[in-house]
Amino acid sequence: EKVGGLSGGALSPSFSYFYPPSSLSRLPLSVSLMGHRIYKYQAHGYAFSSVEELLQSLGGSAFINMTRRSVSESLLELGVSQRFIDEVVAGVMRVNYGQSVSIPAFVGAVSLAGAQANLWAVEGGNKLVCSGLLNAAKANLIKAKVTTISPQAAGDAFQYRLSYSPVDEKGTEEGAAAAAELYDIVVVATPLQVNGTGLSFEGFDPPLPEIGGSYHHTVASIVHGYLNCSYFGFADPKLFPFASVLTTDTPGLFFNSAASICPVNISAAFRRKQPQEAAVWKVFSQQPLDKKELKKLFKSYYSVQATDWQAYPQYGTAPGLPPLLLHDGLYYLNGVEWAASAMEMSAMAAKNIALLAYHRWNRQLEMIDQKDLVHKIKTEL
Repeated sequence: EKVGGLSGGALSPSFSYFYPPSSLSRLPLSVSLMGHRIYKYQAHGYAFSSVEELLQSLGGSAFINMTRRSVSESLLELGVSQRFIDEVVAGVMRVNYGQSVSIPAFVGAVSLAGAQANLWAVEGGNKLVCSGLLNAAKANLIKAKVTTISPQAAGDAFQYRLSYSPVDEKGTEEGAAAAAELYDIVVVATPLQVNGTGLSFEGFDPPLPEIGGSYHHTVASIVHGYLNCSYFGFADPKLFPFASVLTTDTPGLFFNSAASICPVNISAAFRRKQPQEAAVWKVFSQQPLDKKELKKLFKSYYSVQATDWQAYPQYGTAPGLPPLLLHDGLYYLNGVEWAASAMEMSAMAAKNIALLAYHRWNRQLEMIDQKDLVHKIKTEL
């Protein structure tokens, strides 16, 4: 798949740089190695009580420092040119996080790893991971909106009272009577920074720490239509060679990226549409596209479906990494997003919290925040 980059109104192929600097691969490679290491730790049952402890165990102080300095600064130190950062790396950051090369190096490395080859997707859609895990866990799913969490003393520990209102398949409250249940362990898996979650914490003394920061709005527009190749400098659409277009930080540019997308179920006879044919395009932008902007990108179109959502953290708006442990038996999954927001990061964090809650419940403190796990695991083997 060929990728073009729009810079200052001119479209140029990213492969005009021939090969990216070898030093560029060092950041995403370090994050990939982190993934292999955390899976080994978790296979042996080890857990971490904070995002900092997790990063420290995986990559030492270097990983923690990567959450505190920009990806641009880190790449410059590795010998990557400013031009390459501005014209290529910036495009990758904009498509993946809608933000500039000033985002922290750790999330920048995750973004660069996601721009490389040999990625995977789940046939039928990545959403099947969630439903598949739910079925595998044989969990009792209560379809409801939790409104309040409050602690209840239970001997020398706490239970948590969850008040909730039943909802339908679309998440709309059904109007049925509110209910409440007591739980020994609660995992909050929704961003607490986002306004309008409707979740409140009552009766905590002292009150729970305030989770700072804000989330970044991204608009995803799915457009079925004919790409206006002349906008990108190609009068003949048959000569347009790109399946994806990335953009640089150009003032006045109204979109972050555009990519021809494939169905989640692909048959053996499937072929990607040619530029002169109507295709389905995914366009990321900071604001909803108006008709004038759509007419710039597409000669004509059949349909547009736009989703405006708070997709990932606005990096740089939080004073530090949020806690994973909010109270004795109350855990917070989404704190890991502030190191890097990605599906695999959330999966790692979810298993870490499951292990952490299990060990804390059974008072197996030797399995939490252990140092030098690489050596320890080799010794165990």
